Amino acid sequence: MQPTSGFSGSLFVVAAPSGAGKSTLVNALLAQEPGIKLSISTTTRAPRPGEVDGREYHFTTSEDFLARTEREEFLEWAEVHGNYYGTSRLMVEKEMKTGTDILLEIDWQGARQVKKQFPDAAGIFILPPSIAALEERLHKRGTDEPQIITRRLLAAGGEIAHAPEFEYVIINEEFNVALSEMRSIVQATRSRFAQQAARNASLFAQLGIHAQQS
Repeated sequence: MQPTSGFSGSLFVVAAPSGAGKSTLVNALLAQEPGIKLSISTTTRAPRPGEVDGREYHFTTSEDFLARTEREEFLEWAEVHGNYYGTSRLMVEKEMKTGTDILLEIDWQGARQVKKQFPDAAGIFILPPSIAALEERLHKRGTDEPQIITRRLLAAGGEIAHAPEFEYVIINEEFNVALSEMRSIVQATRSRFAQQAARNASLFAQLGIHAQQS
């Protein structure tokens, strides 16, 4: 297990039930915080029309994916509908060593796997203001059939039950307020002693500041 305190970049893990507005918030955050990079997952499913390798996903074969799991190259991975999806631990560590902050947009199960390896990762869970609001948003998206929406709503309760596993919870009622809260979490995480010491090593040495030994 390798804690994030050894890196100058920070790791953010964002999860939410479907329809809570996670992707919209994340995209707005990335537009305003250029120092954060969204992690691109690796998958064994075939590219859909218009998808580009390295942009939406890193596409690979099942054989390659499973070989990489054996080498423990993924921070988290899962099999969904017969296809594998995973987050490259090698990529995350490489970027964080250069001072880049990484954001993972994953579910609570993936977040739990990540936290085992990066216990200092900042976990952020996005909640809807109510189940009724969640249902309304899912209908407004217009991307799912009614039975799919019902399935997502049934799953939401189980997903929300894992909110206590995250350090931060944002209730996405007013978008601008929720985005401001997310940016505040980013700034607070960047101001942690470990991150400041890694990013400003020469200053800390000059001032005679040393990390306390645990």
